[in-house]
Amino acid sequence: MDRPPPYAPPSDFRGVFRTDRLARTLYAEGAGIARCVPAAVAVPADADDVPALARWAKRTGAPLMPRGSGSGMAAGAVGPGIVVDLSRLRHIAPIDTDGRRVRAGAGALRGEIDAAARAVGLRFPVDPSSGAFCTIGGMVGANAAGARTLRFGATRPWVLGLRCVFDDGHEAWVHRERPLPRDVPAVTRLLRATDEVRQGVDPSRLVHTGVRKESSGYGVAAMLAPGGHLVDLLVGSEGTLALFTEVELALIPVAEATATVLATFRTLEAATVCASATREAGATACELLDRTFLDVAATGGPTGIPADAEAVLLIEVEGASGEDVGGLLDAVIDRCRSHGALALHQASEPDAEHRLWALRHAASPILARLAPRLRSMQFIEDGCVPPEQFPAYVRGVRAALSRFGMPGVIFGHAGDAHAHVNPLVDTSAAGWRDRVHGVLAEVSDLTASLGGTLAGEHGDGRLRAPLLHRVWGLEARSVFAHVKEAADPSGVLNPGCKIARPHDEPFTTLRHDPEAPPLPAEAERVLRDIEQRRDWGRFRLAGVGVDGEQRQR
Repeated sequence: MDRPPPYAPPSDFRGVFRTDRLARTLYAEGAGIARCVPAAVAVPADADDVPALARWAKRTGAPLMPRGSGSGMAAGAVGPGIVVDLSRLRHIAPIDTDGRRVRAGAGALRGEIDAAARAVGLRFPVDPSSGAFCTIGGMVGANAAGARTLRFGATRPWVLGLRCVFDDGHEAWVHRERPLPRDVPAVTRLLRATDEVRQGVDPSRLVHTGVRKESSGYGVAAMLAPGGHLVDLLVGSEGTLALFTEVELALIPVAEATATVLATFRTLEAATVCASATREAGATACELLDRTFLDVAATGGPTGIPADAEAVLLIEVEGASGEDVGGLLDAVIDRCRSHGALALHQASEPDAEHRLWALRHAASPILARLAPRLRSMQFIEDGCVPPEQFPAYVRGVRAALSRFGMPGVIFGHAGDAHAHVNPLVDTSAAGWRDRVHGVLAEVSDLTASLGGTLAGEHGDGRLRAPLLHRVWGLEARSVFAHVKEAADPSGVLNPGCKIARPHDEPFTTLRHDPEAPPLPAEAERVLRDIEQRRDWGRFRLAGVGVDGEQRQR
């Protein structure tokens, strides 16, 4: 969008507001596949500056898209509206060691929060692979997870409270340990809407039964469950129900000891069945690297994995002492042997564990070097199915890629039956866009047939919102729309994210498309440097061209 509507910032907004093309194009991409130049970029000076934007949006109809580090995969912060860059809200309060909790601004990095907690013997256990540079506000917005969700769950249960700015600019804390702010109109409407759902809808229709990770739809079922709270609904809402400016998180003690096992298997079925068994044995994490991943990793040098291995599991255990870990390690190794592991490698020293886990991270830099002919496009990157369906899911994804002549790399959180897929697309070949759409449609239908979700931990965003009808029934989608309407009747909070609008498509312009309109040279250079480094935190750390005194150009 090179000619955006003539937005002028509200007079009481103290932050940076830019509409020049350079600033806007620097926010045209995230870590996912989408490209869309926003209409403007607003960078609030502090948390108290955010309500001014919300009041202005309510009055003018200007659409607001909250954004942290730009590390999201599903285009939740890439779109035609006004980017609200919350990365300056990065304060971290002193850790409450007695209460095992911490308060932080929505722009604080997950890695910074965890480091502050570890300095006093605590930790935040939800650890996505982007944890070094993703913001805590983004994690809460997507109900993010990670490798150790197997043991500790996703973000939702660790959120004690949220400082929210609602659609009309009202600001309030929504906290599990305090009375709800019923004087806030949006809160009143949300409570009324969810009470209506409670009286008329079977909550089982609002979840994918048997799925262990879910960041699709709204957490209505979690809120309505015994012990549920409005916090549970807000977590995972991707900026569509409220803007978050501050978060309070629960913490746990640092693990005293850990150990890792690398197990190879001749068949995918053996590996995936073993993954569930290791979860039952007390594993903290269990990661799958299938043959497609191993083949790509091997192009970077010997991996030590036998050529006849179909899959590898990387399994971690932790405990309060070396003795505890030793017992868990024995139990995991026993499960691996009983499921036919070809070889086992174990480590309990940090350096040795790091060497084993290095294989998990080996493919990303190799994939980046495949350009310009092949592009790694993560458009089916977050499927999660009931564990018993995981082998069928992985084989079905392989078959879909093969049918459309598209190589791909498959890995993920096997213990949770959650796969990440990087299709490798030759953008110089005729018909490549049709093949991308074909794979997306086929894998979406496969996921639905297996009772799964399209978004295990990355959220719906604008990528998957138009696909929700494939995996959610009409009743669930009606409930989600009802919740959105209650919170945001003007439709200014991240429109098109999570709830699709008429004629929305999963993507239009792709950042890898060689025929896409060119970006300004300076913006292109910065974006490609960030992509090459996989350092999406630079959006936040460098200010991405919006720092400075000028409010609008």
